[in-house]
Amino acid sequence: MSKNHYQKFTRISGQTLFPLLTEEEQDFIRAKAHALRFTQQELRQVCEIARDLDMWGKARIQQAWPDLPKDTIAGKEGKKRILKELRGYWESLKSDAVCYPNETEDTGPPAQKLKLAMVEKQKLGLGFCPVASPRTRCCNLLTLDAIDNCGFDCSYCSIQAFYHEDKIYFDQGFARKLRALELDPDQTYHIGTGQSSDSLLWGNRHGILDALCEFARANPNVILELKTKSKNVAYLLEHEIPANIICTWSLNTPAIIAHEEHRTATLEQRLEAARRVADRGILVGFHFHPMIRYDRWREDYAAIFTALQARFDPAEVVMVSLGTLTYTRSVVKQIRRRGLKSRILQLPLVESDGKLSYPDGTKLEMFSHAYQGLGAWHDEVFFYLCMENNRLWRPVLGREYPTNEDFETAMKARYMEKIRRRGPSG
Repeated sequence: MSKNHYQKFTRISGQTLFPLLTEEEQDFIRAKAHALRFTQQELRQVCEIARDLDMWGKARIQQAWPDLPKDTIAGKEGKKRILKELRGYWESLKSDAVCYPNETEDTGPPAQKLKLAMVEKQKLGLGFCPVASPRTRCCNLLTLDAIDNCGFDCSYCSIQAFYHEDKIYFDQGFARKLRALELDPDQTYHIGTGQSSDSLLWGNRHGILDALCEFARANPNVILELKTKSKNVAYLLEHEIPANIICTWSLNTPAIIAHEEHRTATLEQRLEAARRVADRGILVGFHFHPMIRYDRWREDYAAIFTALQARFDPAEVVMVSLGTLTYTRSVVKQIRRRGLKSRILQLPLVESDGKLSYPDGTKLEMFSHAYQGLGAWHDEVFFYLCMENNRLWRPVLGREYPTNEDFETAMKARYMEKIRRRGPSG
């Protein structure tokens, strides 16, 4: 490799995933880049494919490289053919059904030692849902950042695009700022705390749940949603919880929990935690978001639907949301940079309302399977599609909303109806 070419390669490779690859992969790609005179874009794509193959547990880039006759690989046309065949192999893997091993033990990386830090934020972290999009039907949820960063390590989570340190941040002035928040008493608010961290993982550390219960009790016009993948419900069982606090669990199949939702509670632990909370008279809900397609997805999700309807009366359940993997390009980039052993990007991503997601046909199949599988709850539980285009609503749920405001109004009315049935706040 000439000095000039070496300098150019060093410069452009640093702007790709090349530095994160193994030494063997780097040596192989460096030689190919020299022989075929890769452009920066070509090098970027080859490195992304190498990273994906490693994450998916497939053949390394060295083994996946097209084995073509020498007389067909000279010049630009030869390079085009090689890269076309490599991309074709990569795309074929994404078209195949993802297969997860039957083992249900968490296969993720070793747990990182997280540092808990107290910070003084300038203002209360209250705002609109950070993943809302004008192209999708949105419930206009307000998000309250009680804690920043999550102790779980889900391979697909968008939080990783916002927080990169192994620190969990608590606002030392959170309770004071929350007490000072002025709300319109004639307006109904729906506020969730599970966007920047898990709502229950840290329990009442630094008085977080004390502050939230005080806030909910003082503002009965607020629907306060605690969203979790945790089994940590001790605080909820030991205290009187205001009626306008609802606890919702994000659910997934044992295969997805084991291989993609690292360090979260198992499915059975989540269901048992929700059952104990419901036994205390607290309204619960369930998010199937993201639903993920793999070889056993249909029967595995069906088993959850059966278990839910056997263990919970619909009068105890306020909502069920349906959604799937939806990425911005920055999140995809961050997933690859982390490089967890994961099949989460081994899917046919297509442009979908400004982001990357499953094709509509796949979404319709999965969401319809879920809605039909929970048929016993249709009359009493509020079902909705999360972060999905309005065109999917009627085929799945048999209804749609003309605007986000109509959706928001309908959701709040149904939630408040169940809260009033429960009775006065505790």
